[in-house]
Amino acid sequence: MKQTTEQDETRPANPDGSATDTPNDPVVQSDLAADEEELEVPRDLKATIRRLWDSAREQHWRLYVVAAALVFYVILTLAGPIYTAYLIDLLWDKIQAAWNGGEQFAITWTDGGIQIMGLLLLYTVQWAFYSTQTFVMASFAERLNLKLRNQVGVKLTKLPLKYYDAHQPGRIISRVTNDLDKTSEVLQTGLLRLLTAVGNVIGAFVMMFVINPWLTLIFLVFAASTTFVTKFVAHKTLVLAAERQRSVGILTGHVEEAYSGRTIIRAFNQEDASSRRIHEAAQDLADASRRADFMTNAINPAIRLIVRISQVIIAVLGGFFMLTGSLTIGTFQAFFQYINQASEPLTEMSFMINSLQSALASVERVFDILDEEEIEPEPAEPEHVDEPIHGRVDFEHVRFGYDPDRLLMKDVSFTAESGHRTAIVGATGAGKTTLINLLMRFYEIDGGHIRLDGVDTHRMDRADLRRHFGMVLQDAWLFDGTIAENIAYGRPDATREEIVAAAKMARVDYFVRTLPDGYDTRLSNDAENISQGQRQLLTIARVILCDPKILILDEATSSVDTHTEKEIGKAMDTLMHGRTSFVIAHRLSTIVDADLILVMDHGTIIEQGTHSELLAADGAYAKLYNSQFA
Repeated sequence: MKQTTEQDETRPANPDGSATDTPNDPVVQSDLAADEEELEVPRDLKATIRRLWDSAREQHWRLYVVAAALVFYVILTLAGPIYTAYLIDLLWDKIQAAWNGGEQFAITWTDGGIQIMGLLLLYTVQWAFYSTQTFVMASFAERLNLKLRNQVGVKLTKLPLKYYDAHQPGRIISRVTNDLDKTSEVLQTGLLRLLTAVGNVIGAFVMMFVINPWLTLIFLVFAASTTFVTKFVAHKTLVLAAERQRSVGILTGHVEEAYSGRTIIRAFNQEDASSRRIHEAAQDLADASRRADFMTNAINPAIRLIVRISQVIIAVLGGFFMLTGSLTIGTFQAFFQYINQASEPLTEMSFMINSLQSALASVERVFDILDEEEIEPEPAEPEHVDEPIHGRVDFEHVRFGYDPDRLLMKDVSFTAESGHRTAIVGATGAGKTTLINLLMRFYEIDGGHIRLDGVDTHRMDRADLRRHFGMVLQDAWLFDGTIAENIAYGRPDATREEIVAAAKMARVDYFVRTLPDGYDTRLSNDAENISQGQRQLLTIARVILCDPKILILDEATSSVDTHTEKEIGKAMDTLMHGRTSFVIAHRLSTIVDADLILVMDHGTIIEQGTHSELLAADGAYAKLYNSQFA
């Protein structure tokens, strides 16, 4: 069941209930998130590459296959132009010989046919090596992606609750999805393109230099100028892309705020103000996108213009070299093929490098999650509570703080006797839910002991401890599934008869049977197809079905009407009979018959006793009670 953490005064909260150290403003939060996302260069490039290499240890052989296929592919790519030069010169000589002899030129198997088939074979083998490297690299990237995704999935189950309190859910999801997808995509395409480009550029320059050093030097001058232009534009593009990312974050924050708070916005007639903020943010994003897109799309035409100018100059000089006999028609066209093989990769190389850096920054963020501190490991020899348990709970001088340097609870002690009802009251932020979080070991205490039937819960296995508890929270969480599956969430093996019986005790059976599909009705989109009160009734039925020894009720009837509250109260009285119960309540009229009432303030129990005892003491509880019934 979903656990909600009550926010104490020492822990500011987001609108969704998560703790944060940032201002409680969606725009500011989105801006800060965007600032983090825009760091598209890894902090430690070498360490990230080394760790990624180690993560793919069992797949290194695939990379060796890719490297071998890539080498042969580049060699064959470079061999293509020089072979076509030989073929064109051969055919040109045959054509001239036939023309001079007054004969009709024809290609036979021995005169050109074999050579043409050789060119076809060269291209076929080249395609085979290209397909091999692409397929194997895709396999490598997806397998590595799956491995990292599985590692992150396991890691997320081992992270303490404080990690989720300190990080926005969207950013965590982005690490698991967007960052890993980006890494896989870049490994499949960007890395291969970069390595192929490097091989083609080096090989093309070597072949060009062999054909004609002077023409090669001219091209090198223009290639160097394109490199400087590309570097300058790439820097500008990164700056503009970061500006666009910030605008995306701001717009996303406004849209999310408008969607999640749509009821409040309408209630206070703020539709126009909300729409205006969204439109202004959208306009800012459009302006930023226009600048970024212009710079991104302008670079290739500019580079190609420089290359075309170099080609014109080389063509003029090449004609001169052909007239002098130092270049043949075949070698001249081969030289132009090598220019194309070198110029396109040079144009894209900076962007490929930026793409790889961005992917490494993404995988570094994934590694950051994998390096997060995990929850305290389970004891090597866990202790167990004797069955059947009695349900006595002892807090002995418990100390706790979300920040170790700022303790919230300094000395909390009380005893909840077996089968007794313990109520916890206090103002918002007093630490009521924090007390329950410590009991369930969602957080670890900094000192003292919490015992269940005399056994220190710190010495127990968490799963073993929590199976004795049932929780009904103020936040009625239901997942995408049928009503029957939601009720049986804590007991998946429950029969339909047991599910219906639990629903009847929770006074929800009649409502369910009015639905078209009854217990097979599917709930989706946070169960918005039923009311909040009905959702809460289903969570109560879920706990009833689990039949736990200890109950935790956090304002379990806050979202139901008075009549339903009374009906549920009867069911709860039956359910709580003979069970230890912890009831967090704001309406004190619901807990006047509790066996023990704990009054909390700033994480400390300032009063405890029965209702009559606390009224007679005329302290904080009496003032709180009288304020509700004045």
